[in-house]
Amino acid sequence: MKNVIFRRTAIIAMLAAVAATAVAQSKPTTTPAADWPTKTVRIIVGFPAGSSPDLTARTLAEPLAKALGQPVIVENKVGAGGNIAADYVAKATDDHTIGLMINGNMTIAKLLNPKLSYDPLKDLTPISLIGVSPLVLTAPVGAPGTTAQEFLAAARTAGDKWSYGTPGVGTVGHIGMEWLKGKAGINPVHVPYPGYPQVANGMLGGQLHLAMLPPALAMAQIKAGKLRAIGVTSSGRSTLVPELPSMSEAGIQGFSLEIWNAIAAPKSLPKPVTQKLSALFSEIARTPEMRQRLFQQGWQVVGTSAEGLANRVKLDTALLGGVITTQGIKAE
Repeated sequence: MKNVIFRRTAIIAMLAAVAATAVAQSKPTTTPAADWPTKTVRIIVGFPAGSSPDLTARTLAEPLAKALGQPVIVENKVGAGGNIAADYVAKATDDHTIGLMINGNMTIAKLLNPKLSYDPLKDLTPISLIGVSPLVLTAPVGAPGTTAQEFLAAARTAGDKWSYGTPGVGTVGHIGMEWLKGKAGINPVHVPYPGYPQVANGMLGGQLHLAMLPPALAMAQIKAGKLRAIGVTSSGRSTLVPELPSMSEAGIQGFSLEIWNAIAAPKSLPKPVTQKLSALFSEIARTPEMRQRLFQQGWQVVGTSAEGLANRVKLDTALLGGVITTQGIKAE
């Protein structure tokens, strides 16, 4: 009799547990995005204060903080062409760390260095493509030649006696110049710097003969009469610098190159949170005020979805990866 009572009690308890589980499952659950963020959000930037990625991150931080209701701070982790910061973001596990990155960090970093401790295609989650821009092929004011064609002819004659600067191995400025070397038949030596401002200073100081610089940085020096513009790295003229000739006009056919900046997160970030961030960044970037501010910094605003950035990553990985293979570029 006691066994029968025990079995009945056990069955009743089991049925009660099942019913409780069903009730719990029927109630609406709070997604991770609903209560996120619960503390300060960090935007990691791989370049120095005052650099183009840094300025973009700081421009976005204020409206993002207002939208999230939590502080948003920018932290600079400089080195390796931005890959130190990208690696830091890829390995972050606090769900409150994201990164403002450039093309190279999200595309060809692993192709350049197979030993790299993160894989951009596997370890980073695309959030939003913020802005795009061509680069400006720039030279000192005393550079030889009066036209782009004459300047490139002088560069061919100089061979490896000339040098060019970039913000690091694997950056678009580096890959783009190596591509130009193959297209134009020039052979300047690569000199990496921590960021684009330092590259500009290298030309102003006479240590460099040419470089591809972001339009905002280049035009400030060009208008001041301190540097000279050779052309923009686009197939046609850019709305950012419509007064400058394209590389096609300079006699370099089939050459079109853009830099871009984007927001990415660790793969570990919950999907609802990545979707929330993607929508917010896309909305913020495309407001009239933000379009104007980023345009002044030298960016044509895009503000894509996560899928839009993922597609751009695939396209640029193929393009820049092809240059790496053709030119035999390797991480130093």
